[in-house]
Amino acid sequence: MQYLFLLIAITGEVVGTSALKASAGFTKLYPSLLVVAGYAIAFYFLSLTLKTIPIGIAYAIWSGAGIVLISIAGWVFFNQKIDVWGAVGIGLIIAGVFVVNFLSKTSTH
Repeated sequence: MQYLFLLIAITGEVVGTSALKASAGFTKLYPSLLVVAGYAIAFYFLSLTLKTIPIGIAYAIWSGAGIVLISIAGWVFFNQKIDVWGAVGIGLIIAGVFVVNFLSKTSTH
């Protein structure tokens, strides 16, 4: 259940951050409301995960997955380019999340 909560937290953060770009500095109402809702969901469900997953592990997964997904969202929805070194960095983040989640003994399984 804790990883479902973490997935919901990551999704909320990605929605909130994507809407932050679309809000144009909080000048557009509906994207601005989506920012607040997305971050509220993200932080609430992240707080639930911290009951069972160590904070360092949860935050590493949350932020790493968020960076990767936001980069993809920027590319798909906002036509932002990702160069070779950006792709390498994103690959290293994915590798780091994998190592922390599947190989580290500090992660709860």
